[in-house]
Amino acid sequence: MSTELAVVSERLQVVRGGRKALDDLSATILAGTVTGLLGPSGSGKSTLMRAIVGVQVIRSGSLRVFGLQAGSPALRPRIGYMTQAPSVYGDLTVAENLRYFARVLRASAKRVDEVIDAVGLEAERDRVVDRLSGGQRARVSLAAALVGEPELLVLDEPTVGLDPVLRRDLWAMFTELAGQGTTLLVSSHVMDEARHCDELLLLHEGRLLATGSPDELRRRTGADDLDDGFLRLVEGARR
Repeated sequence: MSTELAVVSERLQVVRGGRKALDDLSATILAGTVTGLLGPSGSGKSTLMRAIVGVQVIRSGSLRVFGLQAGSPALRPRIGYMTQAPSVYGDLTVAENLRYFARVLRASAKRVDEVIDAVGLEAERDRVVDRLSGGQRARVSLAAALVGEPELLVLDEPTVGLDPVLRRDLWAMFTELAGQGTTLLVSSHVMDEARHCDELLLLHEGRLLATGSPDELRRRTGADDLDDGFLRLVEGARR
């Protein structure tokens, strides 16, 4: 595992809708790891991801990605981003969408075939996206994020609405990508998915509650599972 820092935030503060969406958040993400960003809805996960990819205004603090300020033009081809809502064209087929993004990112036609296969959409490659299920549309968005072979892959709730077999296969793919040197930041509100990650960032109400590997956090909290461990951390923060 690399010791290079892919993402470094220092006292990061973001205000959205008049409230602190991120409050004095300092954290690091190692390159070549799968880092899980976990917490309930409204905890600040999506806001942090938006800040990392450079589409979120920051009030104060600093946020650097591969040594550059987040949002720097030089970072654009190095980051793949999958949002919660499908971010592809509904009136195009799966293959047409990916060929378009491949041209924008100067990826090969072979790469389009590779990512369609990787996300399990070979049977749907010639179907119009608007006619796909919600889970299938999410997979098209994931394929679009993968097509440029980014160094940092930011995935916001990538497994929502997917069946258990596909979730298993995607997590296996995430682990394989990390083994090849890609850095992955994967958000989820399902604590069970944390076991697949190398490191965890646990957020609650815009604050970082804890960091560490799944085993470290279980030991630290004395909990048998991460759900209980997270609840104990929340209760401790309220005291």
